[in-house]
Amino acid sequence: MAITASMVKDLREMTGAGMMDCKKALTETNGDMDAAVEFLRKSGAAKMEKKASRIAAEGIARVASNENAAVVVEVNSETDFVAKNEVFQEFVQTVADTALASGLAGGKDGEDINAVIEMNGLKELIVEKTATIGEKLSVRRFAKVTGDCVASYIHAGGKIGVLVAATGANDDAAKEALTNVAMQIAAMNPQYIRRDEISADEMAKIKEITIDSALNDPASLPKPILNKLIATATTEKLWSDEDIAIYEEKKSDMKYLFNFLSDAATAKLAELAMNGRADYLNDQIFTGLVDGRISKYLKEISLMDQTYVKAEDGKQTVAKYLESVNKELKVSNFVRFEVGEGMEKKNEDFAAEVAAQMA
Repeated sequence: MAITASMVKDLREMTGAGMMDCKKALTETNGDMDAAVEFLRKSGAAKMEKKASRIAAEGIARVASNENAAVVVEVNSETDFVAKNEVFQEFVQTVADTALASGLAGGKDGEDINAVIEMNGLKELIVEKTATIGEKLSVRRFAKVTGDCVASYIHAGGKIGVLVAATGANDDAAKEALTNVAMQIAAMNPQYIRRDEISADEMAKIKEITIDSALNDPASLPKPILNKLIATATTEKLWSDEDIAIYEEKKSDMKYLFNFLSDAATAKLAELAMNGRADYLNDQIFTGLVDGRISKYLKEISLMDQTYVKAEDGKQTVAKYLESVNKELKVSNFVRFEVGEGMEKKNEDFAAEVAAQMA
């Protein structure tokens, strides 16, 4: 039977498969449309095996929720082009709905996501979509939150998915407030709900990093400390003659000194600062600088301490915003998925790929 362009078009619209795949399926099944659909489905398993080693780090996040629970899932594809495909997006929503219905909690160990894949024919659907979409698809992870009130938010077409759960209220005002907080989380990426959740070990680590980063950035050090470091570098000839000359020229107004010093001169100051680390830990000026930087950092990573992005005065914290809505409304959990985070991404060179195919 002759395979016409209209037959290929019809099959492609039915399945979303590539043109050449559709033509091959119709040829192999002598133009039988139903058999061609089945052919494409069966070919998916072979395609999945071939694509297993390929990198799928694009994709989207989708959410599903009911009255007191919500899940967010991340499903990856090889290209951002496929992530914008309606067939792919419907598939990801099916994964989210299945994850919510499963009752599983999700998490990073992968066991729950594997269990979800085995449910309701989802594994077979992945094979089918791999065949029709033509790329490696990977159901990467999902997470679930529960509470008196839950809200979700999808940002940038699915590149970021956020869930928030709270206790104390479940009216429309609470739901709107939590949705606003979900948007805050998407934009500001907090690591904790409240700073008292940060362990002593983590606080010690934050302090160590802050101390070392300050000492390794001489230009940001308090002026008395910086002047002592420079005095050592110049009197002991630890700098080149050129750097010493630059300092002598600029020392009356040191605002732009580090724009002119060599990298070697700056590195020498950082080395001197690190060598005197033990002494600076007893210096009130330096410890004041460190405490100030830690306080600022904690405000950035603690949701309740962050400045609410919609604050009219530019100062209201998220905690104060929620309190203004309902004093009993307390965030109990949140999840933020950013597609591809922590994954290796393939560097695409579309022009080179097309040229290689033409060759």
